[in-house]
Amino acid sequence: MSTIQIVCAVAVPLLWGYQFVAIKVGVMEFPPLFFLALRFLAIALLLIPFVKRPTPQQFGPVAAISVFLGGLNFGLFYVGLGLGSGSMSAVAYQLATPFTVLLAWPLLAERPSLTTSAGVVLAFVGVVVLAAGPGLSANVLPLLLVVGAAFAFAVSNVLTKRHGPFDPLMLMGWSSLLTVPQVMLMSLLLEHGQLASLITADERGWLALAYTIFIGGIVGFGLWFWLIARCSMGRVAPFGLLLPVFALISSVLFLGDRMTPKLIVGGLLAISGVAITQVRSPARPI
Repeated sequence: MSTIQIVCAVAVPLLWGYQFVAIKVGVMEFPPLFFLALRFLAIALLLIPFVKRPTPQQFGPVAAISVFLGGLNFGLFYVGLGLGSGSMSAVAYQLATPFTVLLAWPLLAERPSLTTSAGVVLAFVGVVVLAAGPGLSANVLPLLLVVGAAFAFAVSNVLTKRHGPFDPLMLMGWSSLLTVPQVMLMSLLLEHGQLASLITADERGWLALAYTIFIGGIVGFGLWFWLIARCSMGRVAPFGLLLPVFALISSVLFLGDRMTPKLIVGGLLAISGVAITQVRSPARPI
């Protein structure tokens, strides 16, 4: 990976890590699935007028990506985060990285090198350190929902790589448009108070929505799709393991959580693991 690609790959989990605070605030003001529908509707309205339509060959893959990335990934994640804690959700969601690396092997023929595998293991140990402690077995349902979201995100990554490269803004705009009816239907079936929340939400809720639209959505996913189109999943996916580090730091800064030795050790392990995945293995003699 080039220097600019590495900078972008670090910026994405940074933006997404701080998005955990925004989502947690947002789902306190809006029903979670309705909040998600508003996010995708706004992204679609902002991007669709300025991007090309998918070709007939691209439409099927874009629709499939919208199901796994939008409906399942975000739907399960927002509900899980609404029911559980932000820090635990951030940690559990990092299963997306090993899921992605494992799926890329049979589906993309991207066999991870020994160095990449070691880096993923070390980074995941850091995630386990962050998760360890009392209360891990509590709130099993939110935890399972977030794990399901992580798997769906891994599938969407592999689909994006396999059927791409896509124009990042085209993919984001049209997959967002296709996601709106999915999450809106789930909201209508499972939630209530959607219209009331539009009236009662305060400025913190609307600012949280704006962050998820512009920073976490358009900027974050624009960079992520750009990286997927240019780098192997074994190189890109491990950077996702930095997300809980940034998410927990944002919780310390904005939600009053304490900086603990466990946070420091786990964060250093995760960062070291990601760094190891970027070490190129020596070329094998033919």
